[in-house]
Amino acid sequence: MAITINGTAYSPPQDARVSLLDLLRERLGLSGTKKGCDQGACGACTVLVDGERILSCLTLAVQVDGRAVTTIEGLSEDGALHPLQQAFIVHDGFQCGYCTPGQICSAIGMAAEVRRGVPSVVTADLGADAPVLSDDELRERMSGNLCRCGAYNGIIDAIRETYATEAAE
Repeated sequence: MAITINGTAYSPPQDARVSLLDLLRERLGLSGTKKGCDQGACGACTVLVDGERILSCLTLAVQVDGRAVTTIEGLSEDGALHPLQQAFIVHDGFQCGYCTPGQICSAIGMAAEVRRGVPSVVTADLGADAPVLSDDELRERMSGNLCRCGAYNGIIDAIRETYATEAAE
């Protein structure tokens, strides 16, 4: 089997104790994914596995064998930024930028959850096909990603702008 990372197949590490985060950063040189707390509390290491957001510091690389991993480096297409990456720039959704890759990957995963109708703890109408993406809903869904610089307003604005069409539907 192989782990597909940003469209390229890699052999899983021989050592089953290697975290996905360490595989990405230390062995493959994909430094966009950040090591923050290394305990799953900050969200800086968030990546997408088969389109779902996960904390790579709490995931063993062998657990994603046969699956597709997307990091911040894999979001651009033909040199063009992902729309959410561009919105983060426009709305000053980052200051130091350390949390930004995890924030962006988490927001993309969050949007997929909303499209699938997955409720959050603040979802008002559990019978709705898809939750309404209000500011409270966005804040709750992104609460696992911390930003020490306090760029939360820009982050919410960037997410809202990027997924406004989906939220209105």
